[in-house]
Amino acid sequence: MYLSKLFIPILKDTPSEAKVKSHQLMLRAGMIRQSSAGIYSWLPMGFKIMKKIEQIVREEQNKIGAQELLMPTIQSAEIWKESGRYDDYGEEMLRIKDRQGKEMLYGPTNEELITEIFRSSIKSYKSLPKLLYHIQWKFRDELRPRFGVMRCKEFFMKDAYSFDLNDDEAKKSYNKMFFAYLSTFKRLGLTAIPMAADTGPIGGDVSHEFIILAETGESKIYSDKRILNIDISKHGNENNSIEDLRKKYDEFYAVTDDKFDKKIFEKKVKKENQLITKGIEVGHIFYFGDKYSKPLNCSVDLQDGKKVDVKMGSYGIGVSRLVGAIIEAKFNNNIMKWPSSVAPYEVAIIPTLQKNDNTNYLRAEKIYKSLVKSNVDVLLDDTDEHLSAKFKKFDLIGIPFQIILGSKSTDDKHEFKELNGKTEILTLEEIKKILLNKRNTN
Repeated sequence: MYLSKLFIPILKDTPSEAKVKSHQLMLRAGMIRQSSAGIYSWLPMGFKIMKKIEQIVREEQNKIGAQELLMPTIQSAEIWKESGRYDDYGEEMLRIKDRQGKEMLYGPTNEELITEIFRSSIKSYKSLPKLLYHIQWKFRDELRPRFGVMRCKEFFMKDAYSFDLNDDEAKKSYNKMFFAYLSTFKRLGLTAIPMAADTGPIGGDVSHEFIILAETGESKIYSDKRILNIDISKHGNENNSIEDLRKKYDEFYAVTDDKFDKKIFEKKVKKENQLITKGIEVGHIFYFGDKYSKPLNCSVDLQDGKKVDVKMGSYGIGVSRLVGAIIEAKFNNNIMKWPSSVAPYEVAIIPTLQKNDNTNYLRAEKIYKSLVKSNVDVLLDDTDEHLSAKFKKFDLIGIPFQIILGSKSTDDKHEFKELNGKTEILTLEEIKKILLNKRNTN
């Protein structure tokens, strides 16, 4: 992509309504624009980052055998009345009527709809287990939307649902998703701590929030800091290995403030290991057994002819929320530091332009074409802005690497700079190897 052709409306000043760093930087860098309170348009660069996050989430779901489908944003109120949640959910639910007067709603979540799909399609225990997911827009009418995409009304979310024959099998599905979430956040360059949490309006008996550490987080967390040293790379996605991983996490105290008990915390965690800080929720998983299957008559036939209500779990990741969460966890001195896995571009080419001399630009175009041919996602700055303005812009955007064509460059070697890091003089082939290695480690 040529910078002159990119739609990226950068703001010089920080908007006064933006109170947290992610909101400020996303507005300034031309990633989003507010449409109304809590509702945003995603502009090309912000949308591109979100789609990269979506793809990583999708790949990790597929690895554990989850199957993708797509459910509508608008749902019938009937199935919500059937489950008993229509009136209980509260004013966050946007209720509407179609032209025939039929009650509808903009889905805040999909437990009812996926259960209706399952009960109309699966009749035998032989078809279990099943893991189904979709990635779709949701709407919750937040009373006070704030913090940009971190707490807004309309958001992009992955939600998955498990269907099992009994509690033991359901536990395996829950653990699979537990592992998939840890793997997902690791690929996004985040260290997420799974914490026992309240089940809220979803309901159920077992629930974990996945929290990343950030001072701007709304959740207060209490944990044993040794939990940060658990290495998930030593565990595969086989059931026994995942169970061992769950046990390792369960050894350490880690809760959000709604589950906090001071006496238990001080008894279980030595003072030098106590971690008390704030964090951002980036994922939430629930096991709720037959909470939805029983009222919705979602059952399967057993071998002996008897019927049993299926056991269910629900698993959510805020894909759009993760864009802001990554910024909050990674920013440094007003610079967004994107992990290579989700950066808007892998590298930027910045030629220094001399009056009446286009040598550097021609060299930049040659490098650009070579990188594109090697499937590198690259942005070429072909504008005539002053060099200092170019650097400020690319620092704001947060592209991980820059190729700078100036006095230090030669015909076959170029200045290669890591954002907020070291600068080297390298050949194009050496640069390609570094970029490829970064891509492979994410």
